[in-house]
Formats: sequence, structure tokens, C-alpha cells
Amino acid sequence: MFSKSRVNDPGASPEAKPETPKTPEAKSTKPMTDISPSTPKEKVPASDLSSDLKIHGNLTTAGDIQIEGTIEGDIRAHLLTVGESATVKGECIADDVIVNGRVVGKVRGLKVRLTATARVEGDIIHKTIAIESGAHFEGSVQRQEAPLGGGSSAKPKPAAAPTASSSASAAAAASPAKA
Repeated sequence: MFSKSRVNDPGASPEAKPETPKTPEAKSTKPMTDISPSTPKEKVPASDLSSDLKIHGNLTTAGDIQIEGTIEGDIRAHLLTVGESATVKGECIADDVIVNGRVVGKVRGLKVRLTATARVEGDIIHKTIAIESGAHFEGSVQRQEAPLGGGSSAKPKPAAAPTASSSASAAAAASPAKA
């Protein structure tokens, strides 16, 4: 099956050509570097914001966030997990929202889950929701097919009738100011 190469043979002449094997592998001329990896890209781990971290500002990511600290600002992510020791004051927008801690503000998500330790003060706009026994929630819940877009709700609300004070302020806003 294997033959000794004559190149390393001490008695072989330099003009002698080494034998080439006649196996099908030898006919392949593709270099090994052209092979693309067949494994998918690894998922990026979630960003962890520890309990001693306080952030004043908005957070935006296409990935996942695990919050244990205090955030004052809006958060947008793929998967948002608010830990038991966390406090978020602002709007939370994510495909999946899991609240174990405290949120003061609007929560928007395709899937929203309030665990038994959750404390939410604000409105929840969702496609699917789960509220465990023991969760504290103060606000309104509204189901929408596309809760992340901020578009119209599943049931259109009737327009509010103008009142005297709102009509006066609308007229004042509509009239051009004179300098």
C-alpha cells in the first residue's frame, strides 16, 4: 500500500523522480483552506450588569442583557432579564422580557414574563404574557400583534372628544405666533 520514496534513498540519483501515488486523493487539487466551516457561529453571551452598577442613560443591543443593578433610562435588547436586585426606571423594549426585579415604566415585548418576585409600575404592551402568582403589577396590560413597533393596537380606541381646555390649547398651538 505504501511505498518508500526514492528521494530520501541514499543510492538514488538526483535526476530520479519520486513515484506519485495513483490513489483518488492525489487527483484532488483543491487546497484545504477553501473548506468553509460547517459549524454555525457561536451565540454571544448575555451582557451582565452587576448589582453595584448604576447607569444613567439608554442601553441598546441586538443581543441579550441580564441586569442586576440600577438603570435610569430606556433599554432595547433581544432578551432582557431584570434580576431580583435590579431596578429599571424607563421603557423596556425586547423580544423577550423577563422581570424578576423592579421596573418603573412601560414594558414592551413579544413575550413578557413577570415572575413571583417582579414589581412593575407601568403599562405592559405584549403579544404573549405570563404573570406568576405573587408578582406585583400596577398599570394597564394591552395585547398587540406587533408590540415592538409602537403601532396601532389590536383593538382601535375611539378618539377622545375634545374638551374646552384641550380645544383652546389646540387652537393656540395651531395659530402662528406673532413676534
